[in-house]
Amino acid sequence: MGYWEDRKEKIKQKYPVITDDDLIFYDGKEKEMVERLGFILGISIEEMRTVISEL
Repeated sequence: MGYWEDRKEKIKQKYPVITDDDLIFYDGKEKEMVERLGFILGISIEEMRTVISEL
């Protein structure tokens, strides 16, 4: 979970439109969260996964 906390802060800094509520991680719901973030930013799921992994 520490890994995600670090990534959350970096995502919020890079994309101010993303809120804390958008970044809540639920076990087993990673795909839904990535889809939601991609939708907010107007990018595909694959692109969003790349953004997260590159932070």
